[in-house]
Amino acid sequence: MRTATISKLRSITVLATALVISLAAFGLAACQKRSSADEVVVSISNLSAPYMVMMGRYFEQAAQSEGLSVVIVDGQGDSAKQTADLRAADARGARAVIVAPNDSRALAAAVDTLQSAGVTVIAVDRRLEGTQKPVPYVGADNVEGGRLLGQWVVQNFPQGAKAVLITNDPGSSSQIDRSEGVHSGLTSGGTAFQIVAEQTGNSSRDQALTVTQNILTALGPNLPQVIICLNDDMAMGALEAIRAAGIAKGAIKVLGFDATPEALSRIKAGEMSATIEQSPAKQVRAALDQAVAALRGRGAVQSASLRPTLITATNLAEAERFAEVK
Repeated sequence: MRTATISKLRSITVLATALVISLAAFGLAACQKRSSADEVVVSISNLSAPYMVMMGRYFEQAAQSEGLSVVIVDGQGDSAKQTADLRAADARGARAVIVAPNDSRALAAAVDTLQSAGVTVIAVDRRLEGTQKPVPYVGADNVEGGRLLGQWVVQNFPQGAKAVLITNDPGSSSQIDRSEGVHSGLTSGGTAFQIVAEQTGNSSRDQALTVTQNILTALGPNLPQVIICLNDDMAMGALEAIRAAGIAKGAIKVLGFDATPEALSRIKAGEMSATIEQSPAKQVRAALDQAVAALRGRGAVQSASLRPTLITATNLAEAERFAEVK
């Protein structure tokens, strides 16, 4: 029953994503048509990721409330594709571009071209680095989010614990910062807390499933107490690997990051221990407000950092205000 439901949800997500890609590609390809004064191009790293789908939806809602037009473009997890999309936005005549980059540095040249042409560029969720001029960044404090996960382990395993860390997109600022935070949080507990395996799952449920299976096999009877995943979709893959291995529910605590609706429902069911709420709706609103201010000549764009929140069964209602649990 659960497999059929997940399969159906994936099909719906793929269909919706394909529609967004098609519309965005059509809009950006029309280089002869100049961008309107109140249009914002939004380049999202990968719309196959549930969290990024959420961000795309929030951008559409926020833009509608502002009377703006947004063109949402899917980078498909490919920095070359995302670079091409940014160059197309420049050719289109975009005046404001918001970017959730796949890789923090890979887009630098395309962003330099946009900024030199007077286009306002804002990074959301993940930083842009290596550019000639600094790019304002709106997002959660990912180091703090990772630290909260590490500290949860320390608080819940006072005698020490072996942890597995499954990281997200290599090279992204979120991967770098969240990993730093997790290591810092665990280190605060002393040498009794060890990361016994650390591998990337590339933000993918399927890849995290495979990675977790391989790690559990390699560890044999020396199972970890905790698996920390740097996004919720990978946490779903880790949970499936644990189930497939015949390990009892709750024997290995699984932590995620993003507070997606599915993760919240797993916490509610007692299958998952914690996730990080990083307020994507607030990130989107802040980034869009900055873009609007720039478009309408209301001042310079500024960076904004949001404090993340650790979500567990004890404060689940806090996250349920932002997402419908199904």
